[in-house]
Amino acid sequence: MKQAPLYEALINHSRTNKWSFHVPGHKNGYIFEERARVHFQSVLPLDVTELSGLDDLHQPEGVILESQQLLADHYRVKQSFFLVNGSTCGNHAMILSSFNDDDIVLVQRNCHKSVLNGLELAGVTPVFLHTEMDEEGGYPLGVDLYTIKQAVENHSNVKGIILTNPTYYGMQQDIQAIADFIHSIGGVVLVDEAHGAHFGLKDMPISSIHKGADMVVQSAHKTLPALTMGAYLHVNSERVDIHRLKHALQLVQSSSPSYLIMASLDLSRLYLENLGNDEIDRILSQCEDMRKYIDSLPHLTVMKAPDRYEIDPLKITVQSDRELSGYELQELFEKEGLFTELADDRNVLFVLPLGPLNDTKDLKKVLKKVAEQLTCYNERQRTAQSLTHVLQVSRLSLSYREMRGLQAKPQSMMDSEGKIAAEAVIPYPPGIPLVAKGEQITSKHIDEYSSLKKKGARFQGITEDHLIYVFDHR
Repeated sequence: MKQAPLYEALINHSRTNKWSFHVPGHKNGYIFEERARVHFQSVLPLDVTELSGLDDLHQPEGVILESQQLLADHYRVKQSFFLVNGSTCGNHAMILSSFNDDDIVLVQRNCHKSVLNGLELAGVTPVFLHTEMDEEGGYPLGVDLYTIKQAVENHSNVKGIILTNPTYYGMQQDIQAIADFIHSIGGVVLVDEAHGAHFGLKDMPISSIHKGADMVVQSAHKTLPALTMGAYLHVNSERVDIHRLKHALQLVQSSSPSYLIMASLDLSRLYLENLGNDEIDRILSQCEDMRKYIDSLPHLTVMKAPDRYEIDPLKITVQSDRELSGYELQELFEKEGLFTELADDRNVLFVLPLGPLNDTKDLKKVLKKVAEQLTCYNERQRTAQSLTHVLQVSRLSLSYREMRGLQAKPQSMMDSEGKIAAEAVIPYPPGIPLVAKGEQITSKHIDEYSSLKKKGARFQGITEDHLIYVFDHR
């Protein structure tokens, strides 16, 4: 019988725990705000701490260790870890355990903000690799191997590379050749695979952990039935210093890890193991049916994967042929009760479930209704577009060490050309910085910010009246 050791231990504990003289303060749910009790009561007895028989995430010797071993076995890797602070802490731990101060590290520029924050924490010297662009979709893809080789020629003693694969939009490249090259120069390959926890299932994309990556982080909560902030970190290489990695995980994770999150991670692995081939076939068929249906509707187009890329079946990126932004299209969907993962200036992203869709008939009616509403908008002028190869390599204008000694001051984004950003400017979602901390702000940055803002984008790192912090650098 397949098991979920941590979850089962929590259930057994809840049956015997009559009196709680330990944290947390809700005391198995006996003390709680009355109006919310009905919503929380069923899970509060499982929200406990490091009690006898429940193990310790930071020194696992019992059920947590067993659960993590089952996780590693399922993903066919050397070692796996539960993360309770999301892929964010996983990215931080990978970076902190792999590099030292001032190490030169290649970084895919369309990385999540957590990667940039991890670089700053580690005090490394990032060399940013600008990506290929899907001009029709308007979003960045992966990094060309030629770009990587150029970066290595221009920057000696590269210690490794950090890739984002797949992208937020589900576009995945085969990183094997990249990994082989980085390993040939003695570097380590780290992959933010936040959106790929379901990879490796029958007829799904193959995880980077089996394409040469030394470490991979996956957000289990994004596509698996795990609680928010639940994630996995996988190691499949002798190049990883496990002792150093475990120390880094203690640095970046809570000393009071949520047992609810950990139990959901244990159960998500069990959910994957219990998915039969017939069920996976039905999921994939359902995804393809939805993709074809949306693409058949008037004024809506589903984006396809360009050459050399594979698309995640659970991701559907939708674009309209009308003169309205992705933010406006998302708003039309939301008015009908359909909430999507994200919008950008052109697209709306759907993340489909790794299981059956509910109310498919009603869903299709809503999609059709929104498509029909688009008729009243003007047609968008389209030009011939193709995959653009961007073979650019860049560095920060100031090192993280130099930034620590500088004061920051507010500055209007509109008047900041030539200034050096003291914090990242980030459209959220997807969380990919438009301007990274330490980068020089260009007119292109300002124009893109202004355009996105007008179309309805939400930003982190900048105020509503367009103020950004810049370094007072002379």
